[in-house]
Amino acid sequence: MTHLSRRSLLAWLGSGAAGLAFSGQARAQISPQSATPLPSFTGPGVNPYWNGVNPFVSYPQKLPLLRMTDRGIQLETPRPYFLTPFTPNAAFYVRYHLDLIPNAVDLSTWRLSLEGNVERPLQLSFDELVKNFKAGSVAAVNQCSGNSRSRFQPRVPGAQWGNGGMGNARWTGVRLRELLASVGIKSGTVQLQFQGLDRGPGPEGKGADAVMKSLDLTDPALDDALVAYLMNDEPLPMLNGFPIRLVVPGKFGVYWIKHLTWIRALTREDTNYWMAAAYRIPDTPDGNTTPAQAASGTLKTVPIGHVRMPVRSFIVVPDGSSKLPSGLPVRVQGIAFSGDGPVMKVEFSEDDGRNWVEATLGADHGPYSFRTWAHTWRPSRARKHVIAVRATDAKGNIQPDAPVWNPGGYLWNRVERQALIVGAAS
Repeated sequence: MTHLSRRSLLAWLGSGAAGLAFSGQARAQISPQSATPLPSFTGPGVNPYWNGVNPFVSYPQKLPLLRMTDRGIQLETPRPYFLTPFTPNAAFYVRYHLDLIPNAVDLSTWRLSLEGNVERPLQLSFDELVKNFKAGSVAAVNQCSGNSRSRFQPRVPGAQWGNGGMGNARWTGVRLRELLASVGIKSGTVQLQFQGLDRGPGPEGKGADAVMKSLDLTDPALDDALVAYLMNDEPLPMLNGFPIRLVVPGKFGVYWIKHLTWIRALTREDTNYWMAAAYRIPDTPDGNTTPAQAASGTLKTVPIGHVRMPVRSFIVVPDGSSKLPSGLPVRVQGIAFSGDGPVMKVEFSEDDGRNWVEATLGADHGPYSFRTWAHTWRPSRARKHVIAVRATDAKGNIQPDAPVWNPGGYLWNRVERQALIVGAAS
């Protein structure tokens, strides 16, 4: 990867290249299917695959990713890209709700507007944002609220993500609190609303043609939030929010507004569609409920922004695609993370979760980053094995071995398993 420092970014701004555009619309090229194609749908049972079952497509600035929908664009990251703690920009998943997304942003006219209940409303150019404010960085996981939705039973509506609706990057930009201090938030402000450039017809009659998400002004997550203009030390890809996006470590990706253009201080709770109706979870422990309770009309819900991402871990290799020889060492590798702080322990099971041993953790890149893990396993018997992994974070949250269910398909974090065939070495 070619790294771009803040100084290099300033030079790039001065070169006259301060804009990013696709040549024409963001159109995909579809790659041929493999020799043994996957089924087109895995329901009504649980999706047995690590990723969703979708065709590979290529979009501008992106490697071939798994396309679930193209209006709005939803692209899942394939399993092999999670072997390292930082997800390559070109492989980073994409999730849009609406289909009218920017294919070009002219930085000579684009402005970030800070408005609403503030002392000094402000419009900042990209150049001013980069040059006039101190840069900060954070390594943080962006995960779609519906990641792993295809594991739900019974199935629920929405994109049937496998496990690849997530990515980790080193984000660089301006601390949100510093921006807020520059405009002076007035007394009486209760929430901050964030809006980007994407548009399109949402649910009819709901006023949903622009995605707007809000967080309480007192939410501690805002203390770590960034308005980011670099992603893994490079300008953001267009499909990941160029020129800037909101980064809220620990929160689900729906709050990480892409193409961020408006920040508004609100004096009352936000009641737009994307807060009052969409992305809500049961107000129950772990967001868990039943289909009957959900259908009763009495289930109390809250915005998913009221919680942080639960602790999770994943097995990346081996992936079960080939038989393993018995008696030889197998290096099992994966990642773990939590929205509630650093991962402190990852445990491995060779017997479907009956017994656990501690795995070796990789480098610590910060409390909100992927943490890699590894374990050397030596299978002694030629048969089918089911290995499993679970993580524990600094607050003592342990990954559960029980499913969650809610009508939105959110908050999945059950212990992950991988079936493997071990045969005699020859």
